[in-house]
This record gives sequence, C-alpha cells and structure tokens, in this order.
Amino acid sequence: MRIDIITLFPDMVQVPLGQSMIGRAQEKNLVNIQVHQLRDWAEGKWQVVDDTVYGGGQGMLLQCEPLFNAVADLKSKNETSSDSYVVLMTPQGRVFKQQIAVDLGKHEHLIIICGHYEGVDYRVVEELVDLELSIGDYVLTNGAIAATVIVDAVVRLLPEVLGNEQSSVEESFSNPGLLEAPAYTKPAIFRGLEVPSVLLSGDHAKISAWRKEQAVKRTKKNRPDLTQD
Repeated sequence: MRIDIITLFPDMVQVPLGQSMIGRAQEKNLVNIQVHQLRDWAEGKWQVVDDTVYGGGQGMLLQCEPLFNAVADLKSKNETSSDSYVVLMTPQGRVFKQQIAVDLGKHEHLIIICGHYEGVDYRVVEELVDLELSIGDYVLTNGAIAATVIVDAVVRLLPEVLGNEQSSVEESFSNPGLLEAPAYTKPAIFRGLEVPSVLLSGDHAKISAWRKEQAVKRTKKNRPDLTQD
C-alpha cells in the first residue's frame, strides 16, 4: 500500500509516523508513506498556495492549482493509479470510525490532503476528493495531525503490521457498537485491589461470557450513544 500526504507542515506528519509500529511497518516495506510539501506544486517565486475568499469572509483558502497539480502528479507516479483514493481532512467531513479505517485499507493508493486556514477552494472537493473526513467535532490548526491519526488507524490493520493479528479483531470498535472489556495483568493483587477471580479460573467459556458482559457495561457507562437504536 502507498500513502501520499499533502501538507504545509510535513514534520508534523513525518515524525510521529516514523515511530513505533508504523515506523517498523515502513522499514519492513509493508507500507510506503510519502509526505509532501504542498508548496512544491505552487507557481512563482514565493510559492503562494492560498488567497482570500470570494464574497468576503474571514481567513484564507487553499487554492485550486497547487492541489490539482499535486494530485495529478502523485497519481501519475503511482503504478496503481486506477485505485487512487483521495481523502480531504476537514471539519466538515464524515466523522472517522473504525469501519472507515477498514475500508480505506482496501485501497492500494491513498492520497490525503491536509486542509489548512479556512479550508480549500470547493472546486477541489467537487473534482478531486473521494471522501471528506473529520476525526471529531472540533477544529484543529490544520489537517496534518488529523491525517496522522487516520494513517495510524489504517496502517495498523494491514497484514503483518500487528504482531498478533487477533489484536485488531478483539479490540474496541471491532464490534461497532461495543467497547473492549476491562483487562488486567500481574500482580493478581495490588494494594488490596484484586483481579476478578473469573480471569484466574482457566475456564475460557466463563471468561468469554464475563468479557462480553463487561464490554456491554463499559459501553453503556462510557459511550451510551453506541447502545442507542
């Protein structure tokens, strides 16, 4: 899988994605992540990529030309360009969910555009973008941090990235309406706090039933919105 990220702040993406599991996945050639400076596709001495909003309004918008040039260039350099899927990080997008991470991972080539300022000229959305995506109902200074979140969530689901393939099956949101059950490790007793005895019983059927019950309780407590019909 190849992921191209277009941003005004490459370091905000490159540093975190070069660490831990995602960094190792790149070292093993399980994924190819390339981060690009949008200004590289801008014209003129000053490589300007933004301008004021027609009709008035606060802030600046990213212009069409550098983004159209960037997407066309990245598609042309990718051997599987027919499967290129373009994502725009924007507060106006669909809220990111685990199933979207699964779906994005099915594409051979992702191009992620990081919004900035007041967003992008809407012609970019109309002509280039396959999916507008948000990581939550709040506003960040730019889309680079949000893009990093998306890439992390997608890449960890790719084959061989996780040390234990079952991990992504049993974690929170693998069942869209259920959080993960509480988990414990050694020691069995810490400052008078005991691990539930069922987890020490060795009875896997009882453990499985307990985990399902606790997952429901935890979901109702922390995310009641997931249990609403």
